[in-house]
Amino acid sequence: MNKITIENLSLKYSDGTESLQGITLNIPARQIFVVFGPAGGGKSSLLRTLNRLNDLADVVHRAGTIRIDGIDIYQPGYDVIQLRRKVGMVFARPVVLPLSIRENLTYGLEVAGIKDPARLEEAVETSLTKAALWDEVKDRLGDPGATLSGGQQQRLCLARVLALEPEVILLDEPTSGLDPISTGKVEESLQELKKEYTIILVPHSVQQAARTADLAAFLLQGELIETARGETLFSNPEEQRTQDYIQGRFG
Repeated sequence: MNKITIENLSLKYSDGTESLQGITLNIPARQIFVVFGPAGGGKSSLLRTLNRLNDLADVVHRAGTIRIDGIDIYQPGYDVIQLRRKVGMVFARPVVLPLSIRENLTYGLEVAGIKDPARLEEAVETSLTKAALWDEVKDRLGDPGATLSGGQQQRLCLARVLALEPEVILLDEPTSGLDPISTGKVEESLQELKKEYTIILVPHSVQQAARTADLAAFLLQGELIETARGETLFSNPEEQRTQDYIQGRFG
């Protein structure tokens, strides 16, 4: 069953850049869907359309539809705040709040009206466990989030999204600045998380794309070139441009 259906999506910015050109994709629930390709190909723009972060950008033209659970998220009156709880996003650079580790996780819940201490503590432990961070920080939850290492901060940001109990997680190069060990921990977490969540990942390398993808889509200059199962796309792509990119002939 498809969690997200994108039909003929096009996007143009005020500087004349056409970021997306007629993208049509079906994204199934509870899998890792990887969107990969060279820089400037529209990958981040595609992610941002899925929880309407592009509402805050200089977009002068958007066409096409995006449906999540069959509902058009751009229809008039659609609750964008609820959408962003349902579809959480983790960026390439971790943005840790100037609060304790615990408060980084409870802040969003408290804003959403959850005040019960027991429920908040349960959410802290559950989200940190899912992000593979609990064992590393459980004895220092009162420490500032900024005292964590880069890899831990990235997993804290992931935990912060998970604390809000989303259904879809958008990841925009979440391991681009991390060492191989931290990258491995994040990737391991994703394999567990896909049992409960739909994950859309923009990877930082073709190698990561091949390691993580259940399904993958190759974007080039805003155009969808090819989509297929991960094991098929990275071993036997149909399009020559996909093959050339995977083999490092351009990019």
